[in-house]
Amino acid sequence: MPQEYRNPPQRPQYPQQQQKLQQPVCAEGSAGGVKDAPLARGSAHDWSRGDRTDSVVGCQQSQRSQPVMLKRFKIALRGFLLITAKIWSFLCFLVRKQCRTMRQHQTVKYRDLPLSPLSKHRLSLVKRKILVLDLDETLIHSYHDGMIRQTVPTGTPPNFVLKVTIDRHPVRFFVHKRPHVDYFLEVVSKWYDLVVFTASMEIYGTAVADRLDSGKDILRRRFYRQHCTLEYGSYTKDLCAVSHDLSSILIVDNSPSAYKLFPDNAMPIKSWFNDPRDTELLELLPVLDALRFCADVRTILSRNLHRHHMW
Repeated sequence: MPQEYRNPPQRPQYPQQQQKLQQPVCAEGSAGGVKDAPLARGSAHDWSRGDRTDSVVGCQQSQRSQPVMLKRFKIALRGFLLITAKIWSFLCFLVRKQCRTMRQHQTVKYRDLPLSPLSKHRLSLVKRKILVLDLDETLIHSYHDGMIRQTVPTGTPPNFVLKVTIDRHPVRFFVHKRPHVDYFLEVVSKWYDLVVFTASMEIYGTAVADRLDSGKDILRRRFYRQHCTLEYGSYTKDLCAVSHDLSSILIVDNSPSAYKLFPDNAMPIKSWFNDPRDTELLELLPVLDALRFCADVRTILSRNLHRHHMW
C-alpha cells in the first residue's frame, strides 16, 4: 500500500485554531481563569442562560399569583370586617338594653318636704281639691288579642293581663303602666282627692283601676263611658258630674277633646304608648304641688295659651 494512503494528510491548522487548542480546557462549569477559554457543556455561560429562563418563568408565575393572593386577602378582610361589625352590633344592643332597663327601674323621687307653719296655715284656708285622672295613654297603655297593629315592641312583657268578657266574648288586655305611675299616685294622693274618669267601658276601667289602686283605697271614685258625651266621634268628659265647684277641680288627660268644655281646668299630658324613658308624670308633680295652695286653679291653668289651641 502506498505510503500516502497509510498516513493521510492532516488538515492544516491556522494560528487561531492552534491557539484555541493549546488553551487548557477547564473543569465543567468553569473557565479556569483564562480569558476567552472554551467552556464545556454546563459552563457558566450555559447556566446563566438557564437562570435567565428560570427567572423569567418565575416572574411570570409570581405575576400570575399576585392577583390570586390579593383576591384571597380581600375576601379574608371582608369576612373579618363583617364578623367584627356583627360583634359590635351585638355589643351595642346589649348596652342599649341594659341602659333601657336601668332607666326604666331607676328610682326617681320628688322631694315632698314638710310644710312650714306658714304653708300649713295657707293650706288650711283653701279647700282640698279634686284631681281627675284619665287611664288609657295617660296612666297606662293596653292592647288586646284582636289588635292587628301592635303599639308595643314584640317581646316587651306587660305589667299585668286582664281577662274580661265583652259581649259574651272573653278578651285579654295586656296592660303596660306608664313609667313612675305608682310613685305619682302615691304622692298626689296625699295632696288631692283622686278620681278616675275614663272613656272606656266600665268592666275594663274597673279592672284597670283596681290594679292601679292595689288595695290602697286611693281610687275610690270612678266615672266611665256612660258618664261621657259623644260628640263627632270623640268623648267629652263633664267635670260638673264630678264636682260643681270648678275652682277646686282639675283634670289630667292626653285627649284635648275630653276637656274642651273645661279648658281652664285642664293639665295636658302627652300620650304614652311604650317609651320607657318617659318622665311626664314626674314633671307634673311640682305644678300639682303648687296648685293645691291656690284658691282657684283656673287662675293658674288659664294662662296656658297653648292648651286652648290643642283641640
